[in-house]
Amino acid sequence: MREKTPTAGRSSSRWQRFIDRELLRLSQDRAPVIMTVLGVITGLLAGAVVIAFRLLYESGQGVFLAGGPERFETLEGWQRLTLTLAGAALIGLYLQWLARAGARTGIAYVIERTAYHQALLPVRNAIHQFVAGAMAIVSGQSVGREGPSVHLGATAGSQVGQRFGLPNNSLRVLVACGTAAAIGASFNTPLAGVAFAMEVVVMEYTIAGFLPVIVASVVATALAHGVFGADIAFVIPALGLQGLHELPLVIGLGLAVGGLAALFIRALCLVSGLLHGWPVAARATLGGGIVGLIALPVPQVMGIGYDTLAATLNGEIGTGLLLAIIAGKLVATVAVLGLGIPGGLIGPTLVIGAAAGGALGLFYESLMSAPFGGMALYVLLGMGAMMGATLRAPLAALIAMLELTANPGVIMPGMLAIAAATMATRELFRTDSVYHLALGERGLDPRRNPLLQAASRLGVLQIIDTRLTVLAPAPTEDALHAGLAQGSNWLLQIGDDSTPARLYDAQVLARQLTDGQRPSGGDEVITLDARASLREALERLRTAQAEALVVTGRGGRDQTDFLGVVSRSAIQQAYLASSPPGS
Repeated sequence: MREKTPTAGRSSSRWQRFIDRELLRLSQDRAPVIMTVLGVITGLLAGAVVIAFRLLYESGQGVFLAGGPERFETLEGWQRLTLTLAGAALIGLYLQWLARAGARTGIAYVIERTAYHQALLPVRNAIHQFVAGAMAIVSGQSVGREGPSVHLGATAGSQVGQRFGLPNNSLRVLVACGTAAAIGASFNTPLAGVAFAMEVVVMEYTIAGFLPVIVASVVATALAHGVFGADIAFVIPALGLQGLHELPLVIGLGLAVGGLAALFIRALCLVSGLLHGWPVAARATLGGGIVGLIALPVPQVMGIGYDTLAATLNGEIGTGLLLAIIAGKLVATVAVLGLGIPGGLIGPTLVIGAAAGGALGLFYESLMSAPFGGMALYVLLGMGAMMGATLRAPLAALIAMLELTANPGVIMPGMLAIAAATMATRELFRTDSVYHLALGERGLDPRRNPLLQAASRLGVLQIIDTRLTVLAPAPTEDALHAGLAQGSNWLLQIGDDSTPARLYDAQVLARQLTDGQRPSGGDEVITLDARASLREALERLRTAQAEALVVTGRGGRDQTDFLGVVSRSAIQQAYLASSPPGS
């Protein structure tokens, strides 16, 4: 049993007591309900933010584009160049003078914060992402909207968890909720949002995490339906293979698109490492200028590119222009993203993949005398193959193909094309996911240590030993015997200032007292907040070279409540368990 520290008082409010005693513990019988409710809240908040983001950039485009959103082709050449150049310059000045330390944005940043910073995402960076991302899309930069949307949604989830005082391991689930909600609300693809969150951001599938993520994605998508409608993105006739003779063609498309994805990833990483000595404003302006110059002959490279996707699917673009779009979109996207303009890359990869699939489809069609699935099928396969290979997210890419077109006939050939492209990128061209390659160049890769990754999803309260007795300062031998008599595994001696002074292992202490030895405990008591993850506990124990630490929570005002002990042996048992808590 556990005694409170003599100076610990009651909680300052019933709400604080609820947070510390109920929500913080997230016991197995209550965790699904609590996290699902928080998933609903996250879905509402993330959906609202993403909707506001989309309304902002669409209204901004309406100022410059008389033909409607994304219709940059209606502008004169000099107008396209001026728009991209001026927009990039404004973005660069904003990032350099206003954002400064909070300028890091995007999906790679979300992955890093989730893996290495306990999923704590600050609001400041999200604000800069909101502003700069909208400016990038309005000014026609070759970027997508999913990067800013995911950052905004993930931050919404993280902030919900922080405001409710959740343990850090639970913040990972809410970041996944926000990510899925953002993808669902942005593209009307709720299931693809769930797959993307699990494959790309948190990099794991857990039963406990699925339910709140699904609910969050559905809630955000429903919210977006109320504003933008529930129509699918691309209305096309039913597609499908016309026979097994097309399977080699699908594999060939996957291999070709896999090589294109590897080229895109390598080029992006190369350009990202250039011109680091230049001011942010200069680098961004250069990137915008490159987009504007390419847009003079090929205006389709500007913006997200959904209009170009629709035209390609409908067979309105010839082979020559498709090849120009592939080259121009690849160079333009690499330039703006590599030189520091914040934006997403899924939209551009879909355009590049669609153009590549369309060009190959036209080529195949010219050679085929047997029944043929049609150019639109290969356009769609190219989209999915490019997305899956670039992100290393095959399931998310496959589901996105299905949800964007509501065309179940693409499932089987889509699986084959995405598998071929992903394997080509990985095995033939030895290229990693675009996000993880960028992190790897900074010496970061959350996949290198699966044990630490598993520890990140567990909280210290899930393996805490609460059989702790708190002793007064300078306890007598009789007091030590009395503490042992209570059946505790640990005894914590506090100092005169009510801070932990010495931690005793009950078994070791009992032997010492029996042998007449002087009781001895650790030289230093390591403490850790109850909201910490098991990974944080491991890092603290390793740094301090200690065998156990004391978990603390909030008691009364300015007081500390000693909740229990987490030891190295308990952590090892959690790792070796066949079904770890929370999995």
